[in-house]
Parts: sequence; C-alpha cells; structure tokens
Amino acid sequence: MQVSYVSEATPGRENEDFVAAGPGWVVLLDGATAPAGVDSGCRHDPAWLVRRLGGWIAALLALEDGKPLPDLVAEAIKVTGETHTGTCDLENPDSPSATVSLLRRRHEAVEWFVLADSPIVMDVGEIQVFRDPRIDHLPDYTLEGVRKSRNSPGGFWVASTRPEAAYEGLTGEVPVTNVRRAAVLSDGASRLVERFGRMGWDDLLQLLDEEGPRELVRRTREVEATSSGARGKRYDDATAVLVRF
Repeated sequence: MQVSYVSEATPGRENEDFVAAGPGWVVLLDGATAPAGVDSGCRHDPAWLVRRLGGWIAALLALEDGKPLPDLVAEAIKVTGETHTGTCDLENPDSPSATVSLLRRRHEAVEWFVLADSPIVMDVGEIQVFRDPRIDHLPDYTLEGVRKSRNSPGGFWVASTRPEAAYEGLTGEVPVTNVRRAAVLSDGASRLVERFGRMGWDDLLQLLDEEGPRELVRRTREVEATSSGARGKRYDDATAVLVRF
C-alpha cells in the first residue's frame, strides 16, 4: 500500500477530523460538530475525542495484526471513555461523537470498516462505495429527533461513549488482487460528489490519483466559496486519503 493524504480544517476553526496511516492500514475519524447551545455533559470537544479515539485505534492497528476491526474500535471507545469518565457525563446523549472509517490490508485481503457516513471508495475494476446510509433515513432531523436516533436501534450509530456501537458498523473485505486504488474520505472531502454533484465517484478517484488529495480539497473549497450554504454548513473539515495497491 502507498498512502497519501491531506487534512484541512474549516477556515478559521480547529480541525475535527483525524487521520493516521501505518504499514498496511489507514484510520480516519470525522468529529460531529456540536450544535450551538447544546450541553454535551463533557468538558471536551470533538477535536479532543477524535485525537484520543483515533490515536487508540491507530495504536491497536499497529499492535493487533489479527484482531477484527470492530473489536479494535470497541476497545478504543472503551479506553477513551475511561480517560474522562471521572470528569464528564458519559450518559449524556449529546456527548462528542465521530464517524470511523478503517482500511487494512491483511494477507491477501483488503478489509474495510465504516461506522456512520465517512465513505470508503474502491476501484476493483468497477467502483464500489462503502458507506453507512442510516443517517440519511431518519424520521426526524430536528435536534431532539437526531438525539433520539443516535446510537439506538432503528436509528444511526457513531463512535462516542458506547463500545457496542462498534459492532453496528459495516465491514467486509475484498481480495487484494482485485483492488487498484481506494479513497478514504471525511464527508467534507466527499462533498463534490455527495452534496454538490460536481462529479461521480470514478471522477473523484481519478482526480485523487492524477492530481492528489490537495487538489481535491482545493476544488472543494472553491465550490464551497460560491455555494449558498443553504443545506448545512458552507465549509467543512476535509480529509482525503488515497491508497494505491
């Protein structure tokens, strides 16, 4: 695996994405920006969470070659929770949270794991997109509706304070001989496809491969600058990882 990536914060804000890579693996987390005025019960912000949680996952990926990916994520959530259980209310449904996307080459397979909506895109002769769509089908997108749906049956799942959420992620594997290249993206780096409709997934992979992650982020910022911002945030943290095999 040859890995290259760029992670860029929303202009003027702290980066709430996290990315790390090692021999044969990639980990990406996208922290959920807290709505204004919401009491999370936690003295820490999403940037704190993604650094601790992402750091633990990266360490476990480096040390535990054969452990299933959901087990690694569950252990990292548990250990991260233990670091602030004495200072924060971990039962609060608005505790800081994050998506998790993992890619690992193990023997003759490429394993993938996605918890929530940060996509992994693979070129296996055809384009395959691995993304958890449950956040797209909630019955109620008000603040209270999302709160009730978060980490609950019939709702959607994210990495926060409950280790069992790791087992609600989607996971699978692809024979390594089938994979030409892959992208691991925060939703801020998938916007040209998912929000703005400026390109397809095959175009995005081609752009990453030919011009690199920096160019994808540059083009995303260019489009964000001219958007109305009517559908959600105008800008978002953008992390794009290209993996060549």
